[in-house]
Amino acid sequence: MIVDDEVLIREGLRRIVDGFDGTRVVAVCTGLGAAGEAREHRPDVVLLDVRMPDRDGLSVLADLRALPDPPVVAMLTTFDADEHLSAALRGGAAGFLLKDTAPEQLEYLIKELAAGGRVIAPKVARTVVDGYLRAQSEAREHRPAAPGVPGADDLTPREREVLVLLAEGLSNSEIAGRLLIGTTTVKDHVSTVLGKLGVANRVQAAVRAHQLRLVP
Repeated sequence: MIVDDEVLIREGLRRIVDGFDGTRVVAVCTGLGAAGEAREHRPDVVLLDVRMPDRDGLSVLADLRALPDPPVVAMLTTFDADEHLSAALRGGAAGFLLKDTAPEQLEYLIKELAAGGRVIAPKVARTVVDGYLRAQSEAREHRPAAPGVPGADDLTPREREVLVLLAEGLSNSEIAGRLLIGTTTVKDHVSTVLGKLGVANRVQAAVRAHQLRLVP
């Protein structure tokens, strides 16, 4: 399902996404009708505009995540420095996509979302990480640091390579291509990295990589 206040964006994305193999757009709408359309059509994935004049994307995200069987929601934005990205992540968004994403990349990202993955456009990844770092820095000012935080020493050399590429915003298939290993192997490495670092998702792992100074 595509949620955007601009009819050209909605219909343009519908034409593009309907052309992907195995993917069908079941509804397009503005923010005001999003929750009702989702209840009726039960989409697996929702592409949701962050900024809409009729109802802002964060409010729509909350409505969608409150449904009994909520869809996976990825936020659409024109800006790679949108101030709402961190709030959307806290609200349950599973991805952040720029509206200028190439169609062939968009197809992969939508299918990754439908499979339960989390996706962040490379241009957006640094903004999200910076937002988390700022939030954590502010939180640390108000509480003592917890001892024994897992670090890079707990990772194998290969797991460290995967973490660095993950922190750069690469998808599992892109990491597999860069390291010349299978996508399934990458997924296994990512799971192990999350466990060893004691984090819940890829974004938090990327934040940890920055904190450990594994990436600039």
